[in-house]
Amino acid sequence: MKLTEKFSYTGAGVEDVYGLLVDQAFRTESCAKQGSTDYEVTVTDNGEGATVTITRTQPADMPDFVKKLTGSTVKVKQTEVWSGPDADGSRTADVKVSIIGQPAEMVGVAKLFAEGDGTEFTVNGDVKVSIPFIGKKIEPEVAKAIRSSLREEVEYGMTKL
Repeated sequence: MKLTEKFSYTGAGVEDVYGLLVDQAFRTESCAKQGSTDYEVTVTDNGEGATVTITRTQPADMPDFVKKLTGSTVKVKQTEVWSGPDADGSRTADVKVSIIGQPAEMVGVAKLFAEGDGTEFTVNGDVKVSIPFIGKKIEPEVAKAIRSSLREEVEYGMTKL
């Protein structure tokens, strides 16, 4: 299932938003703010870019038929490998979000680019749940949880810029 999201950081430059997204303290605060009960955030500088890895346990905000498979919480691992700036100043990241212990993941690309007086943040990916017969019914629920997490982090990020 395709996942396509677009958010705006009004009044903030690409490097300011990138700096926020690779700030270990901000990403840790964001986990706590989103209700994660256990979390670890690591940021590794790759020269011009960085790798952000977040492992967190959070409530399974899913319908009951999904919670029967996952339980009341899920452990999620999110990895973002950010590139250095392109010629126009934009940045991209390869993104992978996996539900640990479950055959569910989202693989895609995030992009930061200048637009008007701010920065646009897009995420385009594929959500896949590899469970015969019911996987396609669960994919929209996983996508919904990813969208919600992205939206909450962007809203919180705007308060920090």
